[in-house]
Amino acid sequence: MKFFATAAKGTEPALRDELRELQLPGVRADRGGVHFEGEAIAAYRACLWSRVALRVLSPLATFEAPDEAGVYEGVHAVDLDAVLDPTRTLVVTAACRSSRLTHSGYLCQLTKDAVVDRIRTRRGARPSVDKRDADVHLFLHLAKDVGTLYLDFAGHSLHERGLRMPGAEAPLRETLAAAVVRYSGWDRESPFVDPACGSGTLLLEAGLWARRVAPGLSREHFGFERWVGFGDAERRRLDELKAEARALERPSAPPLIGRDVAEDALALARQSARRANVSLRLEVGALGDAEIADAGAVVANPPYGRRLARPAELGRDLARLVDRHAQAHVALLLAEDQPLARTRRRPEPPRSLFNGDIPCVLRTWSPLAPLP
Repeated sequence: MKFFATAAKGTEPALRDELRELQLPGVRADRGGVHFEGEAIAAYRACLWSRVALRVLSPLATFEAPDEAGVYEGVHAVDLDAVLDPTRTLVVTAACRSSRLTHSGYLCQLTKDAVVDRIRTRRGARPSVDKRDADVHLFLHLAKDVGTLYLDFAGHSLHERGLRMPGAEAPLRETLAAAVVRYSGWDRESPFVDPACGSGTLLLEAGLWARRVAPGLSREHFGFERWVGFGDAERRRLDELKAEARALERPSAPPLIGRDVAEDALALARQSARRANVSLRLEVGALGDAEIADAGAVVANPPYGRRLARPAELGRDLARLVDRHAQAHVALLLAEDQPLARTRRRPEPPRSLFNGDIPCVLRTWSPLAPLP
């Protein structure tokens, strides 16, 4: 089988490296995600272990779709008996570009009609649609009048770990946080510092990565567990993967240190850390005052000035943060227009990322060589 793990723009290299570490075959980065191959268990493994992927899709069919009839007939020809029957629910999402059909909502309707009409003809009843918690998730991609129907193994987005407490202001998505931590160059052995930690997403992702905790272990279920064809044999294979993952866990992580000016955000971070079984050292304090002598990595996502206010002195404080931690990896996820005062350290080439719909840049600095 062929698979495509989707990722936020700019995080594809991080996902590629992650899937290679999982020893999945045929790993190849592409726009919007990473291709890989294997039997169904390869998709199970990716869903269980990936920190960066949003979804794991498998293509079911590709067909000419210059008009409504082309979409309907192309989808109607796809055999979904192994995943969907009248007792299950489904949901369809769609995306299109450079095609005559341009309305994604209409494409969802056409796809849904084709699927349920085929099943009703064959079974005498049709499955229902559930937009909130469907058993089967289908995705139609239309590009240059060619449609591809995908089956989503993940179900709900993989960033939904089930660990973070609700109520945080402008939270960073877990998958993006995981990519930023990986891009930072942190060795997973030295202290990790977030001097503007908010509700602690970067700290939690760093701690789970250091402890080798598979992020999918905290989920209630994956989409593929609710398919018609997921039987006892498939359940045993998934249970074996989970047992293997639990056996690889480390009991503790290196020091994870967070600071923030908002005590309510730190309270949320403490609650999420308890859920995740990750130990954090949290303190109230301004980013501009942060200085941790033995930090191995200093990673932060300071306010952009859109959903949270951006202090006028932020550019100066960030530059001081970089220079104060000369022996540490430093990574700052910033808005594209965030000014930064001059530092004594030369940065690595920046990476373009997106935090939701906000274009960002990740600026990183490697440790300076210690003085002789």
